Amino acid sequence: MKQAASRDTDDVATQIEFIRTDLQNLTTTVGNLAKTQMNRAQDKAMETAVQAEEAIRRNPLQAIGIAAGLGFLFGVFTRR
Repeated sequence: MKQAASRDTDDVATQIEFIRTDLQNLTTTVGNLAKTQMNRAQDKAMETAVQAEEAIRRNPLQAIGIAAGLGFLFGVFTRR
């Protein structure tokens, strides 16, 4: 009886250790994926900023008009 209980305890301990190892591997994998996605997002943000800057240089008056309009709308919505 004691041997069966001891064996069951050992089995449970082994399973817990496997689960712990799997969780550590999963955490590492998720962390690596998050870093990859963060790098992609930063690259896309930089690319978009460069494109916006180029558009502003090509059409400065239009950019000023858009900025003024957005500022006006922002002011209207934040007063309420």
